[in-house]
Amino acid sequence: MKIAISAREQTLKSLVDLRFGRCNCFIVVDTATGDYRAVSNNQNLNAAQGAGIQSAEIVSRQGVEAVITGHCGPKAFRTLSAAGIKVFTGAEGTVADTVEKFKKGMLTEAEEADVEGHWI
Repeated sequence: MKIAISAREQTLKSLVDLRFGRCNCFIVVDTATGDYRAVSNNQNLNAAQGAGIQSAEIVSRQGVEAVITGHCGPKAFRTLSAAGIKVFTGAEGTVADTVEKFKKGMLTEAEEADVEGHWI
């Protein structure tokens, strides 16, 4: 399964970025093989609006089945859900630890956005 995790830096040792739409990058991981790559999200770091939707489109183009992040706003959540991508919020710690928690079934799928838009 391919998943995307919002990250502060481009490695598995990076901390999870609590912001989905304005994270530095996404680490896309194949949970079956352990292969991963970083996908930049720089264009959305300082976007005046639409960062969540645009970030959702970026991860959707990566063919992921799930997104793991700290928090997800309503527009991003709707965009991800419409693309059939599951959302897991409340993540913290390193990307590597988060991947392991996901593989062990220790993360709970979100049923809705957990923050309002434009929060920092």
